[in-house]
Amino acid sequence: MHRTFYHGSVSARKKDSQLTDNQTLIVQTKGMIDGLKSVCKDYGLANDSSEYKIITEAFLYKFLNDKFRHELFANKKVSGSKDLNEAEDRYISMDDAERDYLMLDFTDTAIIKPEHLLSALFNSQNKSNFDEIFDGALVGIANDNIETFSVLTGSGEKIKLFRGVSNYVAEPEKRAAFCRAIVNKLSAFSFEEAFTQKYDFFSDIFEYLISDYNKDSGEYGEYFTPNSVACIIARILVPEAGPRSVTVYDPACGSGTLVLALAHELGEDNCSIYGQDQSQKANEFMRLNLILNGLVHSLPHVVHDDTLATPRHLNQDKNRLRQFDFVVSNPPFKSDFSSTRDVLADEKHSQRFFAGVPNIPKKDAKKMAIYLMFIQHILSSMDEGNGKAAIVVPTGFLTAKGKIELAIRKKMIEEGMLRGVVSMPSNIFANTGTNVSIVFLDKDGANDEAVLIDASKLGTKVKIEKNQRTVLSEGEIDQIINTFNRAEQIEDFSVVATLGDIKEKRYSFSAGQYFDIRIKYIDLTPEEFDVELTKRLASLESLFAESNQLQKEIAKQMGTVHFEA
Repeated sequence: MHRTFYHGSVSARKKDSQLTDNQTLIVQTKGMIDGLKSVCKDYGLANDSSEYKIITEAFLYKFLNDKFRHELFANKKVSGSKDLNEAEDRYISMDDAERDYLMLDFTDTAIIKPEHLLSALFNSQNKSNFDEIFDGALVGIANDNIETFSVLTGSGEKIKLFRGVSNYVAEPEKRAAFCRAIVNKLSAFSFEEAFTQKYDFFSDIFEYLISDYNKDSGEYGEYFTPNSVACIIARILVPEAGPRSVTVYDPACGSGTLVLALAHELGEDNCSIYGQDQSQKANEFMRLNLILNGLVHSLPHVVHDDTLATPRHLNQDKNRLRQFDFVVSNPPFKSDFSSTRDVLADEKHSQRFFAGVPNIPKKDAKKMAIYLMFIQHILSSMDEGNGKAAIVVPTGFLTAKGKIELAIRKKMIEEGMLRGVVSMPSNIFANTGTNVSIVFLDKDGANDEAVLIDASKLGTKVKIEKNQRTVLSEGEIDQIINTFNRAEQIEDFSVVATLGDIKEKRYSFSAGQYFDIRIKYIDLTPEEFDVELTKRLASLESLFAESNQLQKEIAKQMGTVHFEA
């Protein structure tokens, strides 16, 4: 079958002998993303609230299309094909029964009908209703894969993969051209060489893809955790070969950076991801992240709902929270939850929120310390036997004297949960000046000492757009991880404090309060001492003389001012 379709062709890729290099792939993938953004700009959608939907739907459609072609070529039932295009041609030429039989092998790959393939769209561009054809392909793929590729609402309804994009263009007469422009950008690139890559490749691409749409604004669900922080958490929680068949949970999952980093450290096939977030946008990003990283099997565990008021991950009897092997989270620090505050403070939630519920500030309800609620929720969500957790908190939490903060820290110490704390440099997050620390916990209660690290002096200041951000080098990341995992004590950097020491310091988790104060001594002979003393006395006399002269001048000026008055 002859098809006039470019698809980032194999022949074009052969011209670039460096394409298999990660950096080349990253550059080319970012180029495709930039191309999609330029299409949005040309049609007046740049910075529009719909832009992220268009970009992410188009990107994901392209990824799924290319992964489907890749699986076709690798499938034994379509064996003998010399390249991807021939494998696709054989698939298209099959009858419905043959295709249904073939699709039994596709468990975590989206099934795409022949008419929904990118090649079919590319060859249908001359049709006047191309916008309807393009949207029809997106919606068709969403419907055909609804059981596998959907996340859930709190009530259990499935949120489909695609909704279509042409309606975001206000003028109906421009919609077909808009969809043609998108298809041409997608067709000029191929993901083929990328499917052997893992998290390290796609984490970079994912951050670039959503960077304009998921700012660190501090709003609920809008946090984006830097990869350096995610890496530190993952490698401290899993210092060696990870356990198999474990569960990983984030109650404020956002775009999923933390759970994905941990899954990569554990092995994507060794864990199931669970997450909840009340931000619709965050859930869409989380789904995209899971698909890109080969964790399609975890999509049914992602829920769009308010974790604190209506937690959706419960035990089999539905009478308490489900408990997980690993819990990681960078929860929102402040947010207005005044509408549910009294409900959460009710007696029926007292076991989960043992330390209490913050009051509503009189001047600004948006400053409610919601992170304190998430910490308490996480403690109840850790497996009683061997649950482990890492929580990003404001550094002020480590020493705060408030009733709730103190009660939480006291529980961590009294029950032997605190494994350690890493205080990060300022501006580690791009758009917030809040200093952050990472608290590491073990639910087994076996800890009798904790590693406290002050990494606040590490990093290099760089300017990203209008904001200053601190970036950690690979060496600095390794330094933090190795110091923590080896429980090393390094002057003015790390200390291993007993839980008894921490109790005496009023449950302070701040490393600086445990550093030794060192006074340097210099041995001097009597003669050297006399010389040094004479120098210092002379210096003092000079300073006193200068001070007296200044006082006279000031008095003179004051007298002049008084006379003139």
